[in-house]
Amino acid sequence: MESTPHQEFQPPGQRSQPPGQYDIPPPPAVPPQAVRGIDLRVSKRLLWVGAAAYPLQNITRVYTFTLTPRRKEATLLFLRRTALILSVAFGLTIVAGLTALADSSTAGGILTIVWLGAIAALVFCVVELFSVLTAPAHYVLAVETSGPSIAMVTSADPRHLDQLVAPIVQAIENPEAEFHVRVEQLLVNPSNYYFGDNVNMYGGSGNVGMGKA
Repeated sequence: MESTPHQEFQPPGQRSQPPGQYDIPPPPAVPPQAVRGIDLRVSKRLLWVGAAAYPLQNITRVYTFTLTPRRKEATLLFLRRTALILSVAFGLTIVAGLTALADSSTAGGILTIVWLGAIAALVFCVVELFSVLTAPAHYVLAVETSGPSIAMVTSADPRHLDQLVAPIVQAIENPEAEFHVRVEQLLVNPSNYYFGDNVNMYGGSGNVGMGKA
């Protein structure tokens, strides 16, 4: 069986093409600010995002958008949790007050445990709230598949991501297209951000099967 020679990916106008051949734009140069880099490449009908492979025929959409934190939801959740914690604490305080009529020493121990637990729970809620309120927005390139997964990467230069959309989309239509660039991993907590209905995000923490609340 004869092997097909590898064809270098070249910009339009720098190679001769047979009639009907797709004119694929080259991927943009990687900006110098990129850190935590991973490979984004198309090879043999696969889109590789780091070590994750996505068949090009399964890709349904490629787009860029701003990933924003769930600040409103985090604030409402904090208020609900605070109300619940204080309600339980005051309720147990009333119970401890009734118990004090029979045994004051026991009531004092119950009150100490109740309010130490309440303070610890409130501190946890405050930390979670500020982790969302202080989370930055990220401009990302998203690749949706026909399944429930989405691959996401980011870059210090938003234009770099915008320019990557066309080469990926045209690679879906052109079986011979190949390219290789470097981008940045998306290192965020998915529970702090809006992602859509269902995603499996590559490059984050706790990143399996996030559902939109």
